[in-house]
Amino acid sequence: MSLNILIVDDHPMTVDSYVNLLSDDCFDTVEPTFLKKYNCETAYKKIMLLEKQNTRLDFAILDVNLPPYEEFNIANGIDLAITIRKVLPSCKILLLTMHTEAFIVNRIIKTIAPDGFISKSEVNFESFPAICQKILKGEIIYSDEIVKSQKKLTHRNLNWDEYDSQILILLSQGVKTVNIPNHIPLSMSSIEKRKANIKSHLLLEKGGDTELINKARQLGLI
Repeated sequence: MSLNILIVDDHPMTVDSYVNLLSDDCFDTVEPTFLKKYNCETAYKKIMLLEKQNTRLDFAILDVNLPPYEEFNIANGIDLAITIRKVLPSCKILLLTMHTEAFIVNRIIKTIAPDGFISKSEVNFESFPAICQKILKGEIIYSDEIVKSQKKLTHRNLNWDEYDSQILILLSQGVKTVNIPNHIPLSMSSIEKRKANIKSHLLLEKGGDTELINKARQLGLI
C-alpha cells in the first residue's frame, strides 16, 4: 500500500531533507509517495486536483509561512490546512512554524486542530521521523513551545476567533473600520473592542492600523 505525503515549504532543501528523513526506513509496511511543493499556489492546485481525482492524501507536512496564492486568498500554510480539512478530511496534518505567539497558536488550534503542531526550533533530524510516525498512528503531537503558548493564552484569558482574523484581513485590504460591519455580522462597538484587544496584544507600543497590519503580516496572521 502506498502512503501519499504532501510536503510544502518554500525552501527546496528543507523539503528534500524531510523526504530523505522519511525515506530512510521510516515506514515498515508502506511505500511513501512524496508530493513536493514550494508555495501556496502549487500546493493548493495539487490539493484540489487530488480531491477532483478522488485520490487519497494521507499526510500533509506544511510550513505556516509560505508565498501566498492571492487569486484564491490562500495566504499561508494555515489556509492550506483549512482547505485540506474541507476537501480531504481524513488527511493527517503536521504544521511547522517559527512563530509561537499565543494568538497564532490559538487561531490554528481552533480552526484546524492539527494532528501535529511543532515549533521548528524544537525539531531535529532524530525527532522528526518519530513525530511523523506517531501522528500517522493517530497520536496528537504538540511541541513544548506550542503547549506553553496555549497556557499563556489561558492565563491571559484571551479569546481569538475567526472574526478577529477577518477584521485584520479587511483592514489589510484597505477597508476602514467604520465599514467593517458591512462585511461581518458584528456591531461597530464590538468591532472596536476586538480591534483594541488585538492591538493591545500584538503591538508592544502604541500604533495605528498600518503598524497593526504590518505586525500581523510579520506573524503570519494575514
